[in-house]
Amino acid sequence: MAIVEMELNKIRIDENRGEQVIILKERDGARVLPIVIGIMEVTAIKMKISGITPPRPMTHDLLWTTIKQLGAKLDKIIITKLEQNTFFAKLVIQMDGRVEEVDSRPSDSIALAIRANAPIFAEEELLNKISNNLE
Repeated sequence: MAIVEMELNKIRIDENRGEQVIILKERDGARVLPIVIGIMEVTAIKMKISGITPPRPMTHDLLWTTIKQLGAKLDKIIITKLEQNTFFAKLVIQMDGRVEEVDSRPSDSIALAIRANAPIFAEEELLNKISNNLE
């Protein structure tokens, strides 16, 4: 499985459909991966990027704190596939010398990766498929 490093490029609102779209861009290239996400995840991502700390931990903050306190590390996230208009992702967590992969929604994965300063990847095959459909 070949993976490509991505970076958060922008978050935009699709005025016609009232959806929030996060745009991931290939770090060393031009391909993009647009993913529709929910308002709560957009809020969590924007708050962290803006340096806003809520008075109480939000869900993504809670998960990140739990991972750290267990002595684990979020190694990376990988956007893995698209099935029936739904993207899939996984968290790759290192703990006690082993690597665990945890199924996750891409929006939650990205919100967590931003908190952990973990890299964001996409499967090469998925990226090729999406990029071809955007042309």
